[in-house]
Amino acid sequence: MKIAIACDHAGFSLKETVLAAVRAAGYDPLDLGAFSLAPDDYPDYAEKLGRAILRGEAGRGILLCGSGVGASIAANKLKGVYAGLCHDTYSAHQGVEHDAMNVLCLGARIIGPELAKELVAAFLSARFIGNDPGQERHTRRVQKVRAIESKS
Repeated sequence: MKIAIACDHAGFSLKETVLAAVRAAGYDPLDLGAFSLAPDDYPDYAEKLGRAILRGEAGRGILLCGSGVGASIAANKLKGVYAGLCHDTYSAHQGVEHDAMNVLCLGARIIGPELAKELVAAFLSARFIGNDPGQERHTRRVQKVRAIESKS
């Protein structure tokens, strides 16, 4: 599975660490930029990453900006993109397992490289458990979220 990676200038400092962590986890990263520290805008990269996932060019994505908040808000505007801001490993795997999160958002000005590596590993090793026996409640909840999405 390919993993799309994108960042704005504020997330650029952490991008190489994330690319390396994706490779270390056995995945092929799809680098969507930014490619320099030139001032730019996080919504452009959130849309680029989200559209790559929606087109099937990547199975999941990791989006970086300064705090991770703006990137998360922007990515979640795309129907079918489920982005979560995670700065702890529990949320990084639980967001996939329970909530079908397909984009991990990180704040490069909030976390350091070692934590970023752990978060990427937790996110990539997780799988949605809503189809497992006894875990159907997660599928029901995700379906309710998608129903809300379809009304907007």
